[in-house]
Amino acid sequence: MGAPKIFAIVLAGGEGKRLMPLTVDRAKPAVPFGGQYRLIDFALSNLLNSGMTKIVVLTQYKSHSLDRHVSQTWRLSSMLNSYVASVPAQQRLGKRWFSGSADAILQSLNLIRDEKPDIVVVVGADHVYRMDFSQMVDAHIASGAKATVAAIRQPIELADQFGVIDLDPTDPTRIREFLEKPTDAAGLADSPGEVLASMGNYVFDAQALIDAVTSDGELADSSHDMGGDIVPAFVRAGEAGVYDLKNNDVPGSTDRDRYYWRDVGSIESFFEAHQDLVSALPVFNLYNNAWPIYSQQLNSPPAKIVRDAKGNLGQTIDSIISLGAVISGAHIEKSVIGPWCRVNSGATIRHSVLFDDVEVNADAIVDHAILDKSVIVHAGARVGVDHDHDRERGFTVTETGITVVGKGVEIHP
Repeated sequence: MGAPKIFAIVLAGGEGKRLMPLTVDRAKPAVPFGGQYRLIDFALSNLLNSGMTKIVVLTQYKSHSLDRHVSQTWRLSSMLNSYVASVPAQQRLGKRWFSGSADAILQSLNLIRDEKPDIVVVVGADHVYRMDFSQMVDAHIASGAKATVAAIRQPIELADQFGVIDLDPTDPTRIREFLEKPTDAAGLADSPGEVLASMGNYVFDAQALIDAVTSDGELADSSHDMGGDIVPAFVRAGEAGVYDLKNNDVPGSTDRDRYYWRDVGSIESFFEAHQDLVSALPVFNLYNNAWPIYSQQLNSPPAKIVRDAKGNLGQTIDSIISLGAVISGAHIEKSVIGPWCRVNSGATIRHSVLFDDVEVNADAIVDHAILDKSVIVHAGARVGVDHDHDRERGFTVTETGITVVGKGVEIHP
C-alpha cells in the first residue's frame, strides 16, 4: 500500500465578533498579525510544511480580503497538482449559508469526492501555533480510530474556556467523553494539574467524515458544529482518538516555544499574542527557518530607523518593525509596527500594535492600543491614555484597558 492520499480543509468562515472592530469588514482569518502576516497564514504554513499540498479554504463571512490574500499569496505548482483554493459558500443544498462548521463541510462534499482522499485533515484558520500534521496523520492511522482530535495541555483552572477531552482510562489514546467548557474537569493521570483541550484540528478517515456530516445534516436539533456535534458522535460510537501535541516534534522548535498555541479570538488574546512575539526570548519564535511561516512577499523597501530633522535620536526597544516602515526620532517599546507605517519626531508608542500604513505624527502618544490600517494619529494626539475620552470618541476599550481604533480613523488632539 502506498502513502495515503490526504486532503486538507481549512475552516475560515468565522465571523469573529469578539475581535470587533478589527472584523468590521474582514473575516477573522484575514486579520493582520505580527506585522506582515494574516492569521490564516499559520494554519496554511503548518499544512504546507507538513507536506500537504491539496488544500481548500472554506470561506463565508466578509471574505473578500481573505480570498484576495489566498489567491495572491498561496500559489502552488499546478504541474504537481498542488493548490490552495478559496471556496465560498456554494449553496449546493439549497439557498442557505453555512449553519456551522460541519454544515460547511457537508455543503462542500463535492470537493472531497473529486479528490477521493483516504484521509481528510480539518483545521481552524485563526490560531497561532506550529504543528507537524503528518505526525498526527501517522498516529491516527496507527490507532485505528476513525476520527482523531488534536489536543494541547492547559492548566486545569482554564478548563472552563475550552472543549476538554476526557480520556478512556483503559486506553489513553481514546476519548471517553468530550466536555464543552466544564467547571469540574479532572486532571490528567500523568499531570493532575492539567487537562487536554481541543485545538480545533482533526484528522478523519474520509468516508467516516462524509458519513458523519451527512447524518448530522439530517438532524433538526443539531448545531452542525465540528466540535459540538461531529466529534461527540464519533466519541459515542467509540471511534474517536486523541493526539497530544506534546508528541509532536516540529523541526527547529525549542523548549520555550515547542507547545505554543493561542486562540486569538478576543482582543485580549490577540494583544497578548503580540506581546509574546516581542519579548526578548520570544514565546513564539517567528525566526524558525526550519518551519517557516509563509505570507505575502511585500514589494517594499526595508524598514528604516533614523534621526528626525533636528537630529534627535529615537529609541526602539523590544519591538518588531515591518518592511517599508520609517521611524524618525520616535520612542517605540514592546510594539509591533506594520508595513509602511510612519512614526514621526517625538512620538511615543508603547505596548501597541499598528497595522499597515498607520501614521503617528509628532509628539503623539499611543499606549496599549491596536490601530487598524490607515489610521492617522495627528500631532499631539493621545490614544490609550484616557480611556473615558477614547470611549467618547467611539473607540473600543476592553475591560483590561486596550484601546482599539478601526480602519481609516483620524485621531485629533
